[in-house]
Amino acid sequence: MKRRRFVQAIAAAPAAPAALAQRAPAPSTPTEEAANLEFTHLDAAADPAPHFFTPAQIAALRRLSDILMPAIGEAPGALAAEAPEFLDFLISASPADRQQLYRAGLDALNAQAKKRFNKPFADVDAAQADVLLAPLREPWTYEPPTDPLARFLRAAKQDVRTATTNSKVFSAASSGGGARRFGGGLYWYPLD
Repeated sequence: MKRRRFVQAIAAAPAAPAALAQRAPAPSTPTEEAANLEFTHLDAAADPAPHFFTPAQIAALRRLSDILMPAIGEAPGALAAEAPEFLDFLISASPADRQQLYRAGLDALNAQAKKRFNKPFADVDAAQADVLLAPLREPWTYEPPTDPLARFLRAAKQDVRTATTNSKVFSAASSGGGARRFGGGLYWYPLD
């Protein structure tokens, strides 16, 4: 089952009893046949469009995602897996503290990039990004970092990695030839 269909099914579950109660009665004669509707697969209907983050925030998230999970060899990166777009959706449906963590973290990345390099984080080069992402090189501890930017970077690193490796694109690339080359087989398969 795809992430999008799973989330839509969860979101539609509370409305199901009301929809069934409003169901039209079955046709009483063959001449009153119900109209046959054609259905389109959800993934073919539209591309995901960011709607939670501001344009500056989503640009910073895309750059951060590309740095954290670049395409390596045949393994697709976060951008090919549309991880930033998925995180935009996921964070929009997350608790308020998670939303605040991401918004404040992306704004802090942009503010530091402008302060140090006079450009937004989306436009920094690799060396400049390395300076800004220094908190990721700190030793890992069980306690979350006290610095809000470091706390955001730790959360974003895990979320980008998870969104990328659980994407359909990553699963398709990893299952080529039937081998589990880079952690393949993690994408959900349909239950029906």
